[in-house]
Amino acid sequence: MSVQLAGGILALYFGLLLAISYFTSRGADTHAFFTANRESPWWLVAFGMIGTSISGLTFISVPGAVGKTYFTYYQVILGHSLGYLTIALVLMPLYYRLNLISIYGYLEKRFGFWSYKTGSAFFLLSRTIGSAARLYLAVNVLQIAIFAPIGVPFIVTVFVSIFLIWLYTHRGGVKTIIWTDTLQTLFLLVALFITIVLVGQKMDMSIPDMIQQVSASKYSHLFEWDWKNPHFFGKDFLAGVFIAIVMTGLDQDLMQKNLTCKSIGEAQKNMFWFYWVLLFINILFLSLGALLYIYSASKGITVPTKTDELYPMLALGGEFGTLAAVTFLLGIIAASYASSDSALTALTTSFCIDFLSIEKFKEEKQKKMKHFVHIGFSALFFVVIGLFHIFNTSELIAAVFNLAGYTYGPLLGLFSFGLFTKYAIRDKWVPIICVLSPIITFVLETQAQSLFGGFGFAKLILNGAICFVMLWMIRDKNLESVHVA
Repeated sequence: MSVQLAGGILALYFGLLLAISYFTSRGADTHAFFTANRESPWWLVAFGMIGTSISGLTFISVPGAVGKTYFTYYQVILGHSLGYLTIALVLMPLYYRLNLISIYGYLEKRFGFWSYKTGSAFFLLSRTIGSAARLYLAVNVLQIAIFAPIGVPFIVTVFVSIFLIWLYTHRGGVKTIIWTDTLQTLFLLVALFITIVLVGQKMDMSIPDMIQQVSASKYSHLFEWDWKNPHFFGKDFLAGVFIAIVMTGLDQDLMQKNLTCKSIGEAQKNMFWFYWVLLFINILFLSLGALLYIYSASKGITVPTKTDELYPMLALGGEFGTLAAVTFLLGIIAASYASSDSALTALTTSFCIDFLSIEKFKEEKQKKMKHFVHIGFSALFFVVIGLFHIFNTSELIAAVFNLAGYTYGPLLGLFSFGLFTKYAIRDKWVPIICVLSPIITFVLETQAQSLFGGFGFAKLILNGAICFVMLWMIRDKNLESVHVA
């Protein structure tokens, strides 16, 4: 694929996003930026959430990781079922009943000031780093396909990428994101389907032939029953339950979209349909990974040490033709930007509501504050992506989920204690507990590595449990409970 073609695709793509932004942001005030005036159709939210949830990590890292972990990642996806059920039946009714803009407002009502600020701070940390990792993938692809051949440095590519996101989100916020994510999800899915078909054609396989080849290969190994294996079914399934709860239900990014639906009934309908589609899409990504490894073996192609690079290498290297290269470029950009643009909006929302109490000011003041916060998080993305580029040494999906086990654990502990107990706590101790909990988890995980391969994704559960126990230790029976669930 020529640089001119890649550049043309990028220009057309962002032209469409800017056009959507123009029409959706007209007349949008600060409230619309945060809530879309709670008028979003549930089916539009559900479809757009697919792109946000999948991100560039799934698009590149899941197919690449098949070479090492086979289909065992699907055990995590199966565990999501109970997680999304919990979100739909427990968390979402709570958020709607309290009429929240930032979901961390629940922690203030339930526990107090320090719990509220700590919960929001952990979200800001988790989402900033996680979204920077996701966007890093897209920036790498743009660098390889467009900017490196014309001598543009990586750091300039990062700046251009973030500026484009800021450009189409800074006015409409989540009101615009609902629509742009829908378009980006469409591009992502089209890219996935076309790539699978083209890989099959290259190997002279029909769809039934591909299904048979993947099923017969070692890569289709799905369930791992060795309890010492980091991907033991019990650990991965339980981790999938809690990953869904914390990275969707306790995450301002994805919940902000759900809270734009017209009613709790429509929001729950959105969540159920979203999960069924996600099941199907992830099996396709895993199957694509198996096909890429089968193809590489048949052609004597050396698999890169960093398995994240396998799919980009084959697609952009011309192995499957120009159409595959074009669809890959569209897919990775759509996947990564669908995740990153909504994250930037959610981070802006959380900081404005949770730390600046922006709703107390007049509209003109709110606009100025929101504007500067949006720029600030864009700049932070720029810095974090640069650092990630320097220090990254492992597959990104493992790195992000590994990080999530430490940073989302305190959120799991806080919300669980609030929902399942009626105790008040000594609120001022919460920041210390939420810092100690990940540290203790890290120490236990390090020791467990030599005994039974570590906790894997299940370290999230351990982290949340440690936080829960320490919150129990600072419960105050003399204080009147402020239970709001």
